[in-house]
Amino acid sequence: MKIYTKRGDDGTTGLFGAERVRKDSIRVSAYGDVDELNALLGLTRCEAGDSALGRILERIQSELFTLGAQLATPSPEDAPKHVPVITEAHVVALEDEIDRLDAELQPLRSFILPSGTRLASMLHVARTVCRRAERSVVTLASSDPVPPNTLRYINRLSDHLFTLARAANHRAGVEETKWVPNRA
Repeated sequence: MKIYTKRGDDGTTGLFGAERVRKDSIRVSAYGDVDELNALLGLTRCEAGDSALGRILERIQSELFTLGAQLATPSPEDAPKHVPVITEAHVVALEDEIDRLDAELQPLRSFILPSGTRLASMLHVARTVCRRAERSVVTLASSDPVPPNTLRYINRLSDHLFTLARAANHRAGVEETKWVPNRA
């Protein structure tokens, strides 16, 4: 099987279920942003190594692949086979992990700047890419149905990535940089 098909040379791509759409469609943008986040988390995992945080990121990458597959399947009943789904359990797992990680951390009393270790900084970048993916999914949801739990998952994931960044700094013994308004 070749990696290229040439079918997209006309500016279209195939969705799961055989429908073809323009590559600049809202749906393609949404799952493309999720794919970009997934790739960034792969790079971030290189920094995390085989740590507990690295294993968490690997699981999230798999979940993002599921999310992307859902977004690339506008009509699950027309798909040639079952497409896995993000469930309420995935959202709850993120919430539980946020709570568990947050228990290690000092309570936030001010805004913090995205900084610290290289791993934490990469997680902060991933958080911002996640927010962009969320905006794309919200735009898609305004015109087409999106699978249940999609918006909840991606919204919770950005909170999770923020907490992971804080945990990475904490575990490395690096203090967070507090935002000082009107600093000259």
